[in-house]
Amino acid sequence: MKNSLISAARAALVPAAAGALALAGLTAWAASGAAGRPASVTVEEARVLVPFGSDDTAALLRLRNSGDVDDELIGVDVPTAGGAMLSRTVVRNGAGTMRMVHSVPVPARRTLVMSPHTVDVMVYRPPALRVGDRLPYVLRFRESGTVRGEAVVVRPGN
Repeated sequence: MKNSLISAARAALVPAAAGALALAGLTAWAASGAAGRPASVTVEEARVLVPFGSDDTAALLRLRNSGDVDDELIGVDVPTAGGAMLSRTVVRNGAGTMRMVHSVPVPARRTLVMSPHTVDVMVYRPPALRVGDRLPYVLRFRESGTVRGEAVVVRPGN
């Protein structure tokens, strides 16, 4: 009986020691910063183009992901407008058209700059806007969660 207890204790010691060693190694790796930082997207600049009359318009954002993990913009809302969606300009035979996109990647340690010639936020049925007004928005990211802010209304080209 005594030998079987000693054998059982020795058998249990090996996996316990291996687990403790692995945990110590992972702790040291994470503490050193080698494990990386999670995605963290912030809005550095947010502009919305003043619409002509009651026309739809575009919001142009500068998104910075300071994390070590890629993120993805998966949704946008402009509560005071009729709606908003992510869109991309596609040029074929010299003519540009707008295409809805479901998401936009925001790579790790990079900045995504939206423009009327690439990707933007299409705002439809916006409220009456004048230069200098602020338009609230809500962005949803796969990793970073929800980011709220306001875009300042500017003239096209600013």
